[in-house]
Amino acid sequence: MKSMWLFLILGVILAAVGLVWTLQGFNVMQGSAMSGSSMWAIIGPIVLIIGVVLIVIAIARRRRRGTS
Repeated sequence: MKSMWLFLILGVILAAVGLVWTLQGFNVMQGSAMSGSSMWAIIGPIVLIIGVVLIVIAIARRRRRGTS
């Protein structure tokens, strides 16, 4: 049960950070040294996807525990 919460919390944090980095990389969010940098436009979506995968894993583990 603890691993489900760990995956969920880590997933939400990574998804949020990945979204911010993506928006900064594509120069949607300005005012940072990361704004308009193609490196963050690449790293951001990768981190965002990893976060979403962790959230999906956490939800799947919770559902699996609920049915057994």
